[in-house]
Amino acid sequence: MREISRRSVLSAAGTAGLVLTTAGLAQAVGRVPGAASAAGTKPAAGSRKGRVRLTLPAPTGPWRIGTTSLHLIDRSRRDQWSSPASPRELMVSMWYPTSDTHGCRRAPWLPPAATEMYRRQVGQDLRTPLDNVDFPVTHAWQDAPVAASRHGHPVVLFSPGYDTMRAMGTSLVEDLAGHGYLVVTIDHTHEASIVEFPDGRVELGRNPEKPAALQVRQDDTRFVLNELEQLNAGRNPDAGGRRLPRRLRGSLDLSRIGMFGHSIGGDTAAGTMAQDRRILAGVDLDGSINGSVAATGLDRPFLLMSNSTHGRYNDPSWAEFWSHLRGWRLELRLRHSAHHTYTDMSPLAQQLEKALSLPPEVVAALTGSIGTINADRAVAGERAYLRAFFDLHLRGGDGHLLSRPSPRYPDIEFVR
Repeated sequence: MREISRRSVLSAAGTAGLVLTTAGLAQAVGRVPGAASAAGTKPAAGSRKGRVRLTLPAPTGPWRIGTTSLHLIDRSRRDQWSSPASPRELMVSMWYPTSDTHGCRRAPWLPPAATEMYRRQVGQDLRTPLDNVDFPVTHAWQDAPVAASRHGHPVVLFSPGYDTMRAMGTSLVEDLAGHGYLVVTIDHTHEASIVEFPDGRVELGRNPEKPAALQVRQDDTRFVLNELEQLNAGRNPDAGGRRLPRRLRGSLDLSRIGMFGHSIGGDTAAGTMAQDRRILAGVDLDGSINGSVAATGLDRPFLLMSNSTHGRYNDPSWAEFWSHLRGWRLELRLRHSAHHTYTDMSPLAQQLEKALSLPPEVVAALTGSIGTINADRAVAGERAYLRAFFDLHLRGGDGHLLSRPSPRYPDIEFVR
């Protein structure tokens, strides 16, 4: 795996080195038994003596959650970053409501090889051994049957930030699934830092140029949409033909599709919407708009959510994009936050600061990436407004939360 220099750990927030470093940190966070975390949550239950257990925020919805992964191959495209050239391969995960978890186990946050690679990488970045760290277990049940729905579940796609794995959106994704959405998360192979395939093969990130990465992401997303149509019709698109969860056929309502993403993933959502009218509503979590959609705009609903130091006032791409949005639009700002507050790093890094003795400069770098906002409050606000947006535009919800500031979420600022 690519090594991160000590200098990159200490660099200012927002640099490429810190982005990968903090993505790693997000996956190496835990609680010391008997100690309260900095995020304000209770210590993890079941932690073994002398070990640090990694945890994720519990979803709030009424449904239990199932998850499954698919290995997809797009034989119509050659992967420009593979050598020798080969068809484009992706890993995606599906997260969905379930009512039957009998005989199922909880799914890990990362598969085995990826877990150990990140353990080594993050230990180097933190200059702290992580041999006593247990990585997170999700709240989703592996391959549980999909909950029955008369008309199918509305579908939401998720694209992560640059050089980041799809797992980094788990806190937001699980919550949507627990409220009845079927969410599909995408790893963009050879850009994501680590992608592990079912046979244990691992493909690492190759730092592609961002314009090229953005176009590939959009092509990846449209391909995934096509594969979802095949899956919903009862075909099995998995490259290995692995057995899929029961009741998956017909469980997707493909007339109600939304998309959100963090950083360049938000840019991907906007750009893909401009190309593909199957996506009815989109959300950009703190990513600049680098594609042509900034100038052409969209005629469908779009939500911009920024960290406390980002917005139309200092990002010309947002100002231009906003001026060309012809449908429903809203800009929100999360107070006291930073760029990676919108990822799993926010709750987990605050736990890390409490659980491990980290050098002051590493703590400073973490704060520069996730801000000073209490992580529980940040996640709660992000989840509430993300869900309210998709409820309004995919389900015809009332939208009251999106009309004005709410005392329930005082950290969410409406930008006029």
